[in-house]
Amino acid sequence: MTNESSTNRTAPVNFAEQAPKAFKALIGFDAAARAALDPTLVELVLIRASQLNGCAYCLHMHTTDARKAGETDERMHMVAVWHEAEHFFTPAEQAALALTEAVTRISGRVPEEVYARAAAHFDEPALAGLIALICAINTWNRIALVTGKVAGTDERG
Repeated sequence: MTNESSTNRTAPVNFAEQAPKAFKALIGFDAAARAALDPTLVELVLIRASQLNGCAYCLHMHTTDARKAGETDERMHMVAVWHEAEHFFTPAEQAALALTEAVTRISGRVPEEVYARAAAHFDEPALAGLIALICAINTWNRIALVTGKVAGTDERG
């Protein structure tokens, strides 16, 4: 017996081609969010959100980008379990990862202690950029998942 939903699946929309204004706006939002943040921190945040969202496409892209930026495999392996491997990460990175988890799993307000922890490590412009970055990657993850992006492909649009 075959599963009709998998054999008759409609081809996913090419988001970049079919919604070019939204795609370009999201690229601009993403770039603006990164502007005041350390590139290593950016990739750690993008990796953690992509892990939480189960987005293999984005996880592959951002681990590749992190490696190119000089990030170690050892630290990337520890991102998923950073709570138990805190010595691999700076206090600021830990705060950013905690905020990433809270925003990605949001079901109400971000806990005050998580927000305060991040605010202790980032000035207001950087904190705003970090929040924007987390929101951007969650949007990218959802677009990639909905449109069936395949991990390991070169296509970024």
